[in-house]
Amino acid sequence: MGDHRGQLRGKVALVTGGSAGIGLAVAGRFAAEGATVYVTGRRKPELDAAVAAVNAQAGEERAIGVAGDVSDLDDLDRLFAAVEARSGRLDVLVANAGGGGFARLGEITEEQYDRTFDINVKGLVFTTQKALPLLPDGASVILLSSTNGSRGVPAMSVYSATKAAIRSLARSWAAELAGRGIRVNAISPGPVETPGIDGLAGPGPRLQRRMKDGFAARIPLGRMGRAEEVAAMALFLATDQSSFTTGAELFVDGGLAQL
Repeated sequence: MGDHRGQLRGKVALVTGGSAGIGLAVAGRFAAEGATVYVTGRRKPELDAAVAAVNAQAGEERAIGVAGDVSDLDDLDRLFAAVEARSGRLDVLVANAGGGGFARLGEITEEQYDRTFDINVKGLVFTTQKALPLLPDGASVILLSSTNGSRGVPAMSVYSATKAAIRSLARSWAAELAGRGIRVNAISPGPVETPGIDGLAGPGPRLQRRMKDGFAARIPLGRMGRAEEVAAMALFLATDQSSFTTGAELFVDGGLAQL
């Protein structure tokens, strides 16, 4: 995409969990809009492929990969040292890394609980806290929550609880950082076509199709979302188009949690 509209020209952004799905779509859109984009992921081969894809889409070298796990504070220190050394600041933070799986009450394991909260909550908290010294006044912080944070979804209680925590953190941090003009908002997608959704369904296209059809049947617009639609909302929050929006939860869910 050589025809940059340049809404983020000159800006420096970080997208965690950017190797696939929503994170990759956000990184691609930001790069196409002229930002320098740091992208994290736990698996280096997938991260390298994502960075190459973003740069190919942008038509220039705009994405920089930094491998690491957001739940590992040493990895986060290395990440922000790299951002500081190369760019010196961070105008837009997109805390997107996250995940979870199915487990009904009675089947929840300590390992699953710890892993889900470590990535989705601990990782997000310390990603934001360690980014803070690099955020100039007027920066934008975007936290990825979920419609699950405000709905009752069987077998998803642990994951949903992490997403409700993220929505709460957006409110608290927006209040804390308002004096510096730093805006903090949450995006809550509904079911979106991503590799993560396929993994949740289990192996085989038949299982995946059945789960996706079930999602689509419950969504008022009659379909699942696209990662690019979430990226468009992230772009809105990253720019001055949303200059009077902070502490908000913006849903990209086809009406799922609204109607």
